[in-house]
Amino acid sequence: MELTFLVFVYLFFINTVGMVLMYLDKKKAIKGEWRIKEKTLFKIALLGGSVGILLGGQQFRHKTHHNSFKYGIPVIITFQIALIIFAIYFFQNNPI
Repeated sequence: MELTFLVFVYLFFINTVGMVLMYLDKKKAIKGEWRIKEKTLFKIALLGGSVGILLGGQQFRHKTHHNSFKYGIPVIITFQIALIIFAIYFFQNNPI
């Protein structure tokens, strides 16, 4: 399989996980149950699931007022976009 395809599959998977975790955490918050740690949500974001975390937060109206999510997740997304641009530039100029 081509590396690009595998990267897209991984990103789809990790962002789906991020969105599902935001949904589950919102449901647990409503019921007053045990919650998913913010540390876990940020780990998923750092592993590439930042868009899923952001979209899940907006879709389920969850953690949208927490400064760590309001500003932290967009910073992670910005960093990841910069990393992707760098990787594309690097690999175009230095093929493996």
